[in-house]
Parts: sequence; structure tokens; C-alpha cells
Amino acid sequence: MKYQVTINNIQTIEDLNTYWSIEDYVNLLALYGFPDAQSKIIAELRELLFMAISDYEPNEAAVIMLTYKMSEDLTEGQIDQISNDMLLDKVCEEYPVIKLHAPLFHCNQLLHQAYNGKFPNAKAVILKCKITSEEKEVLTKEQFLKILNNGLSDGNLIKRLFDGPMTTEAPFPDADGIVWELNTEDNENYEIITSEYWLERNDLISGEFEGEVIEEA
Repeated sequence: MKYQVTINNIQTIEDLNTYWSIEDYVNLLALYGFPDAQSKIIAELRELLFMAISDYEPNEAAVIMLTYKMSEDLTEGQIDQISNDMLLDKVCEEYPVIKLHAPLFHCNQLLHQAYNGKFPNAKAVILKCKITSEEKEVLTKEQFLKILNNGLSDGNLIKRLFDGPMTTEAPFPDADGIVWELNTEDNENYEIITSEYWLERNDLISGEFEGEVIEEA
């Protein structure tokens, strides 16, 4: 099926304010030694958390945060390794399990801000566009990326690593990890959030183009 795509806006961000909830901040404060946080204002809880985190060595603080957020996906050994690696490299871009890039990004950025840059600074991208077709349907993350293919430069990392899934009917399970969020209210105007590692402003070679999803025969 063919789709008409209009790119409306692309924005680079360093964190996503909606990711960490008040409950998350309260729970993390308790883990870092501040069990009685009473505020319901995220900005205040965030400042308290930064102060609490600063009492720990960076890799120790990383272990606590990664264990809180990712203990169901990572072993203790993996968490220990990542807590050291993320001080040197953008693990949230390089980790081989793509579905873990998003939570690793959010943990990394919170630690980056708490330690004033000791952790590398990673970035995310918000892309807004309009997608129309003969059949108004809710697109999946996989469909969205395939539709975007014709508007991306040949140097784009998604196109280079996943040429088969992007251009054929082959399944594309990694799309769920590449696209962190896919939002729409009317099945035409879409917003995606992903890593700048996967999509940069310069990767978009046209503001309007025709996309296609090749269906299984």
C-alpha cells in the first residue's frame, strides 16, 4: 500500500519529561537514602534526587538506577558492566539489544544531569508528520518505519542496517525498539520518539514523499 507523507517538524531533545513519574522519583529517592520525600512536584523531587545521587560514586549510582528500572531485563553482572561502560560510551546507542535502548537512554540522561556531564550526553528525536492513504488505519511502528524509508538518505543507519525489512514484506521486529513511542490522535498526524542514533535531521531528504509498505502475497 502507498502513503503520502508530509514532514511537519523534527526536534532534538536531551530528555523526555514524561518518562519518569512522581512515583519513580519517590522510589529512587528511597533507594538513594532519602525515604521520606513528601513533595508532589516533579521539579522539586528531581532536584532532591540529584543531591541524593551525588553522595554516590557515579558507577554505584548507575547500578542503583539500572537495577530499579531494568532488573527484569538485565542480570546483576550485566548491570555492573553497563554501569562502568556508560561512563565512557553511549551504551544506550550501542547496546546489542535494541529494545533496551530507550530505558538505557532515560537512565543515562538522568545520571548525565545529576553528575553535570560525567556520563556522555545522548540525544533523542521527536518527528511529527502527516501520513495519508486510501485506507485510514492505525499504523504500527514497523509500518511507520517502512513508510519513512523513501524520505531517508542512503546514509541513514536504519536503511543501512535493515534494508531488507525496510523495503520488502519481511517482518521487522526491531522496529519496536527503534521507535520508542508512536502517537496519533486521528490516524493521520503522527509523532514518533526515537534516538538521534537512528534518525537525525539531515537524514530526511524531502519534506514530502510517497511511502510504501509491501504486503505479503
